Amino acid sequence: MKRICVDMDEVMADALGEHLLRYNRDHDEELTLDDLHGKALWEVVSIDRHNALESYLRSEDFFEGLAVMPESQRVMRLLQQKYEVFIATAAMEVPTSFHQKFRWLERHFPFISPSHIVYCGDKGILNADFLIDDNPRQLRRFKGEGILFTSPHNIAVKGFRRVNDWLDVEKLFLG
Repeated sequence: MKRICVDMDEVMADALGEHLLRYNRDHDEELTLDDLHGKALWEVVSIDRHNALESYLRSEDFFEGLAVMPESQRVMRLLQQKYEVFIATAAMEVPTSFHQKFRWLERHFPFISPSHIVYCGDKGILNADFLIDDNPRQLRRFKGEGILFTSPHNIAVKGFRRVNDWLDVEKLFLG
């Protein structure tokens, strides 16, 4: 059985949407996903507000309250019927997120066994056939086939097979 690793933030969970919501609320701005076309949020927001962006990530309620990406639950259930599926999150980048991410997965993806959740930093250590991730840096280090999940920051990235949403994931792996 082939193995698929799936990233959490910006693939299963809408971290960018929550970041924009908090930033716009706290700074009385109206940044949209279109404003981020080809750029990370950190590149669009002035440097004097980077501490605010960081504080959102470190807050005790950021990751646990993220919205679920449309169709991800349904497609993940289907993937598990044909593949060995693991969640691979670079939680080491925000160590305070471990418990929040675990509770989020328990709530929204209770059908994923805790033994299939991998907290790591460098996803190059993963032993799988595929990695679905929005971060090209993680895909470059991965030894299997990297599948780039579209997010505003990676729009211009080339060199990987791309999926735009979970319906594309379904077509690619189950179609």
